[in-house]
Amino acid sequence: MKSYLYLICPFVTLIVCQMIKFLIETIQTKKCNWSRLFNGSGGMPSSHTTFSSSITMLIGYTLGFDSPIFAVSLIFMLIIAYDSMGLRLESERQAQAINMMFEKFEKGKWKTGYHKLKEEIGHQPLEVLVGLLLGTSSAFLFFMLFF
Repeated sequence: MKSYLYLICPFVTLIVCQMIKFLIETIQTKKCNWSRLFNGSGGMPSSHTTFSSSITMLIGYTLGFDSPIFAVSLIFMLIIAYDSMGLRLESERQAQAINMMFEKFEKGKWKTGYHKLKEEIGHQPLEVLVGLLLGTSSAFLFFMLFF
């Protein structure tokens, strides 16, 4: 059972993160967007960072923070966190600009045949930090309960 915890912990943490994200968005917009439970891109907290940090920290807690597998996992977690703030945030800005152009085309008589792009795909540093804290605390909880 303990070997499966390296899969169970990140997925349980991801589900918790999505529920938090759904609740925050529901409170902010005062309406339920049920698809938000399954769509992890963008918003508070970062589900990608939460997912990757939970497995990284669980490896650190169980196998040691000086183990080679922890080092590899940490490197990938940092890449994921950096990417969510950098590349994906820039992609979000591009999607916003493209969607503004589509709106102008649709107001005219031109039809492009394209659908509006999803704009919320990147993260602000605070969203990534909260994801990191959620993943770390979740991994610690799993470690305390099962190891």
